[in-house]
Amino acid sequence: MTTTSPPPGDARAWFLAARERQQAQLSRVLDIGHWAGQISHLVHLLQRERGASNIWLCSGGELFARERVQSARETQQATAGFQAGLPSPPAALSGAFCSRLACALWALDQLPELRQRLSRGEVAAQEAMSCFNCAIRHLLSLVPEASEALESREVVQGLTALYSFMQGKELVGQERALGAIGFTGGSFTAELRQQLVDRIDGQQRCFAAFLALADPVTVARFHQRGEACLETEQLRRIACTRLPEKGTATLRWFELQTRRIDALRELEESLIGQLMALAAAALASVREAESQDEPAFARWVASHASDDMAQPPNRHLLPLVRQQARELETLSRQLASLQTTLEERKVIDKAKALLIRHQGMSEEQAWQQLRKLAMDQNRRMVEIARAMLTLSGLWPDD
Repeated sequence: MTTTSPPPGDARAWFLAARERQQAQLSRVLDIGHWAGQISHLVHLLQRERGASNIWLCSGGELFARERVQSARETQQATAGFQAGLPSPPAALSGAFCSRLACALWALDQLPELRQRLSRGEVAAQEAMSCFNCAIRHLLSLVPEASEALESREVVQGLTALYSFMQGKELVGQERALGAIGFTGGSFTAELRQQLVDRIDGQQRCFAAFLALADPVTVARFHQRGEACLETEQLRRIACTRLPEKGTATLRWFELQTRRIDALRELEESLIGQLMALAAAALASVREAESQDEPAFARWVASHASDDMAQPPNRHLLPLVRQQARELETLSRQLASLQTTLEERKVIDKAKALLIRHQGMSEEQAWQQLRKLAMDQNRRMVEIARAMLTLSGLWPDD
């Protein structure tokens, strides 16, 4: 549809121009709604593969070997379908949307190599999780871009509720993966516990935003099936307060969290359907009125007369969406930092073990020795530890 410039001073011409703009926006939402369905399906499979991969890695390949391979195969098939279904870059989409889609496609392209390295045992659980998180984060970031210029209050509200919900579901998935690391290994470090708490707090904020915008029926469904159950809360307390017995709670934790995520997935599909129905109804309403229909013009003027309608709805809701996106990105960066910290700790622990074995030091003495060398040479302790391990071949055998 081509929009011509309205003649100056012609109210009805401006009315027609506004309607044409609304039709274009709502048609775009229907396209985004279709993509949101594909995105949510692909994200769900990525979340499943991430969890299975974590358990497989942390158990040394003893658990979830078949589940990991099957989930990877399903994700690869869904990725191929998602990529094949994308149209040529249309001019109607914003530059920001196209940029985010490019990032998402790039992240998906990295996963086949990750899977190969993972199968060869070259990837730690935290690194694998970080790679899956990156792909999921870029895919989810596509959803709020659709609301950038929307003027339909109901559609913007539905889109914001959907995005808040999808963010919350992803944080539940990250909680499942982090818990799998700790329960499989039989311990939660202080950093891992903090990461777990951050995910729990983050999902609660996202779901609170979703519940504030959702209809009563959807709210009731969420409270019935989407909340963490009592047993999950008990396992959370174990993870955050004391050492679990190695491996005993892994499968139960994963089962409970998977059951919750699957229930959230059903609700997510319902939200996408509701959003598309809202957009379709709004589009039909816009198209229904005849261009010269005076009552339609009068109703349109009346609907825009109140002070409440004077402010575009996305001015109030988009900051919330963007804040949630920033929080998820921050948590992902924190996870990458945690991965680096854990790897450095392993190097330091190996150097301490070397001093204990060859110098007869206690663990505390070995730590103090590494610390003193680092201070004397003005270098980081991990650098001293790496240098010591490099020269370990020159140390005399016991």
